[in-house]
Amino acid sequence: MATILINRYHFLVDWGGIRTEFLEVSGLEMAIEVIAVREGSSKVESENKIPGLLKFSDVSFTRAIQKGDNDFFNWINTRSFGTVERRDVRITLLNERHEPLILWKLRNCFPVRYAGPTLIGNSSNIATETLVITHEGLDIESLAGNEKG
Repeated sequence: MATILINRYHFLVDWGGIRTEFLEVSGLEMAIEVIAVREGSSKVESENKIPGLLKFSDVSFTRAIQKGDNDFFNWINTRSFGTVERRDVRITLLNERHEPLILWKLRNCFPVRYAGPTLIGNSSNIATETLVITHEGLDIESLAGNEKG
């Protein structure tokens, strides 16, 4: 049976804003903290390692700027007196038939950084904006059934 490779360019982001199209999503990472321990009575001159807490990377969302769409900026500005609007975010990778293949679910997210475009007078590139969010959990679901090439 041949392995079917999945393209990474066809995806949607459900983040609570109006637009779901993005140019790039990066930072879907998690790691287990390693805790080094050594018993005081141990004669071994090395440490034992045990798993600690899960750590999640911040996730960056980049999209083209569109006139009248301030959703990124509005979300980061919900911060007030130690609170901020938290949302769950879903990133769905789609196949060429627009069917969902993989779903990443980020729990209890809030924005930590907004970056507007770099403006260059002699460039024809589109203006983009980036929102970086932090979150408290990452779940991954494979949604594809039997794919046929």
